[in-house]
Amino acid sequence: MKGLRWRSERRLRGIRVPRPFDLDAFCAEVAASRGRPLIRRPIPGLSAEAPCGMWIATGQADHVFYDPGTSPLHAEHIVLHELAHILCGHTGSAGALARLFPDLDAATVSQVLGRVSYTCEQEREAEMVASLIRGRAAPPPGTIGRVAGAFGFVE
Repeated sequence: MKGLRWRSERRLRGIRVPRPFDLDAFCAEVAASRGRPLIRRPIPGLSAEAPCGMWIATGQADHVFYDPGTSPLHAEHIVLHELAHILCGHTGSAGALARLFPDLDAATVSQVLGRVSYTCEQEREAEMVASLIRGRAAPPPGTIGRVAGAFGFVE
């Protein structure tokens, strides 16, 4: 785990994490660091049987998809996980692509990554990087109180 943490910290060198955290600003930072647009979209239908998030790279842009049927905090983490794949330079396959996007021309896609489990090294690294990104930023305004209130705690 120590090696994974060290590698993950290195991946984030030079990447500015906004404080307080703002996902739009962070996505703009990643897009600027790659010199290409980053498009983030909710896709209904991502679920336990399919990835809850997915990164598709084309020659023109990076596309990050996430399950909109989850909590805002979880959706943010899904996006950060996919951004972590981008920042780590991970590679994947187009296996789930045809099933999820049957009308997409596979020839236009240069990279696909989708998370279903954490069994491979790339997934563990992406999860660590995503957690480190969020850990470097202050919590969104009011989040601590909402979470504490949900568990019956008082701020």
